[in-house]
Amino acid sequence: MTSAIMNTYGRMDVAFVKGEGAWLTDDRGNRYLDALAGIAVVGLGHANPAVAATIAEQSQTLLHTSNLYRIPAQEKLADKLIEISGMTNVFFANSGAEANECAIKISRLYGRQKGIENPAIIVTETSFHGRTLATLTATGSRKVQAGFEPLVNGFVRAPYNDIETITNIARNNPNIVAVMLEPIQGEGGIRVPDEDYLKKLRAICDENEWFLVLDEVQTGNGRTGSFFAYQSAGITPDLVTTAKGLGNGFPIGVCLANGKAAEVFAPGNHGSTFGGNPLACAVGLTVIDELEKHNIPARAAELGERMMNNFRTRLAGANNVKDIRGKGLMIGIELDAPCGDLVGKALDKGLLINVTSDSVIRLLPPLIISDEEADQIVDILCNLITEA
Repeated sequence: MTSAIMNTYGRMDVAFVKGEGAWLTDDRGNRYLDALAGIAVVGLGHANPAVAATIAEQSQTLLHTSNLYRIPAQEKLADKLIEISGMTNVFFANSGAEANECAIKISRLYGRQKGIENPAIIVTETSFHGRTLATLTATGSRKVQAGFEPLVNGFVRAPYNDIETITNIARNNPNIVAVMLEPIQGEGGIRVPDEDYLKKLRAICDENEWFLVLDEVQTGNGRTGSFFAYQSAGITPDLVTTAKGLGNGFPIGVCLANGKAAEVFAPGNHGSTFGGNPLACAVGLTVIDELEKHNIPARAAELGERMMNNFRTRLAGANNVKDIRGKGLMIGIELDAPCGDLVGKALDKGLLINVTSDSVIRLLPPLIISDEEADQIVDILCNLITEA
């Protein structure tokens, strides 16, 4: 491994050179079943033919002009996202962190426009929103924040899935302008809230004239069984962000706004050099087309239920398993002790997984995996867990 790369990742000693569907091949010719999908990115699988064709065609036509001019593919993708989401308008960025920065800025400017001198946003413990200074401050992890002080002011923390604390904050803090959270926490250990959690938050936000900001960077684009996770909760947020699966590996991020939130920004308030470029938007349109054409979100819901049921059956007698939870193809298996060593053991068995929050095996496979591939993931992991 080269020392010319900054030491910011604990990389595994494996180098992939080719991908196809749910499979990756390393530089020695070994094949691996990918149950991580580039951390919830390649939902349509590696080297998806439709995405590859779009990249090849668009790259020979036009890559970049900047947002000083109209971009037809950007306008078309914005219209499509609005149709799907029920939101009002869109800002295009290049990543989930950038999309979350946009949502934070909209919320703060909204507060200032209301005459609040120090607007504050409620965020939740064990959350993850990015690595920029604002988004790592919003993130509920001291490990992510440590060493980067002074952090950004204007965030108030509450436990996840705790309506009572947010109600108390509403009574005692007149500076609150928004609540920002993930519908299902990813990095926090696949934490799934109570079924009525988002509805209750929506009601609190409405009562207090706050924005409800949902970070769907990981849960969006069909992963949890609907295009956005909030759609299954029967609510509409004021701001929703997504990225990852929308580009299937090509960088793109979006912040969608609704109602008052859609009216906050004016020219000069925000911008991006590369955000919403012709290539990124052409890819985003292709990804959505593939998701809709093959009804992939519904397939993810069905397959996720199948996998969790199989895990629960196979691991029923395993006393080291604390919980099996998730929604769609976003699955967490919590063990009773740190289990990071299982990542290397799974790699040796030809399976790519991830462990988050020290003791939660996180599965985010491509949404296009077959029944047989899903069963293979379950089989390898159950053997490793019972051996542990």
